[in-house]
Amino acid sequence: MELYHSPWEAYPFLSDAPDDLRCDFELLTDEIASRTGLLRSQLEDEALRAELLQVCELVYHANPTLRTRFTVTPDEIQWLASAVERLRSQSEGRCARFVLPQGCTAACTAHILRVQCKALVRLLYRHAHQGHPMEPALLDLTNLLSGYFFLLALVLNARAGQEEAEFVSRNY
Repeated sequence: MELYHSPWEAYPFLSDAPDDLRCDFELLTDEIASRTGLLRSQLEDEALRAELLQVCELVYHANPTLRTRFTVTPDEIQWLASAVERLRSQSEGRCARFVLPQGCTAACTAHILRVQCKALVRLLYRHAHQGHPMEPALLDLTNLLSGYFFLLALVLNARAGQEEAEFVSRNY
């Protein structure tokens, strides 16, 4: 069966084979970048807004990686790792175990980004399980992004005077 291709197709790789995860990776990174822009619009802190713009650029630099090559530099990954450590320090004492993804609007957006970044990591592992080579630094970047958005959610809730709601699992 030959697939129909609309003359108005939104992206040339949308009809890739179902087991080809490259387009899925590109769509998810596009969504993460877009939601990062949404989060940025919810904040007034200019330094944080500038930082989120840099994060957004990193996500877009990672976007074509599976189809082309990895172009995020070690210095950029170190910059993100430093931002994660800064947020960890700023959020110290806010989270001893698990927290529910709630609080102010910006923190909730950051929690959505956190889980989308985890989904991105999972997609990368599926890609690797298919036998495709992958730059290890791409896994570092995507894992750092998830941690960044989690810690940012804690910081944003603290700034908004929102308490974290601890989640106690019945299973763990």
